[in-house]
Amino acid sequence: MSPTDAVLTLTGLTKSFGDNHVLRGIDFTVQRGEVIALIGPSGSGKTTVLRSLNGLEVPDGGTAVFGNGLTIDFSNPKSKKDIFALRDSSAMVFQHFNLFPHKTVLENIIEGPVQVQKRSVVDATADALRLLERVGLLEKRDAYPFELSGGQQQRVGIVRALAIKPSLLLFDEPTSALDPELVGEVLGLIRELATEGWTMVVVTHELAFARQVASEVVFMDGGVVVERGAPEDILVTPKEERTKQFLHRILNPLD
Repeated sequence: MSPTDAVLTLTGLTKSFGDNHVLRGIDFTVQRGEVIALIGPSGSGKTTVLRSLNGLEVPDGGTAVFGNGLTIDFSNPKSKKDIFALRDSSAMVFQHFNLFPHKTVLENIIEGPVQVQKRSVVDATADALRLLERVGLLEKRDAYPFELSGGQQQRVGIVRALAIKPSLLLFDEPTSALDPELVGEVLGLIRELATEGWTMVVVTHELAFARQVASEVVFMDGGVVVERGAPEDILVTPKEERTKQFLHRILNPLD
């Protein structure tokens, strides 16, 4: 792919919470149609990267350049316009669903397109119904989140992200809050999106899924990228000792 195919280029991303340096200079590029899997121990900075790209956290430094021409220099104070631009370029699927409990499934989905993107209710509703049908939840359009299973709630969360038509989908451990028997239906949907060419960054502990679906695996620890490469290279024959230690603990939890 040529450089013009880049949907996102991150350079020197840093973030601290007091004395805790969560990100220490993160660089990576996401090409159009790629699926980047971020793996690593808890506290390594993976979720902070995603939250920074969606305007939920404001990094202390670094730049994010999106393929649509948006460039954000995080070393300068951020305006609401910058934050809205970030959220218009990317969409987040959260670990714990984060649906509005007082809104129906349909109302949850059209909230972003109508309130943020200023699209008509008619247009947003038509898109929402089409997406709900696609994921097998059309009959749940008037249900409230508490009436849905965890897997159904997460599929609605994915539809809500798709509804704003982002250039980049961000998934923060999308199956970690699900019962084991529901994990497959959500991973299956994400796999379908990958085959359709959606560009994604996925924080996950599902290593088999990352090996099957990811274009590239990025291993993070201590706020830095330790190692990155093709799934087979990182998950089967990693070069860095820290990567080897992490994978051994994940794959052999009783050792």
